[in-house]
Amino acid sequence: MSSSPSKLSRRTLFAGAGTMGAVAATVGLLPTAQTAVQTPAAPKVMPERGGGYALSEHVKQYYKTTRV
Repeated sequence: MSSSPSKLSRRTLFAGAGTMGAVAATVGLLPTAQTAVQTPAAPKVMPERGGGYALSEHVKQYYKTTRV
């Protein structure tokens, strides 16, 4: 009765398959994560005497949500 020590159990097989799937998913996401980096825009210079209000996109979106 000789049993080979290289016999794979079902648990080991599924654990290895799960690990390989996680590695493949991570490798697939890495190139998109590197290209998503953007350079920040230069901040606008605010006027010294008022007039600092600017109609930006988020303000326009807010006004759209308040319409009845």
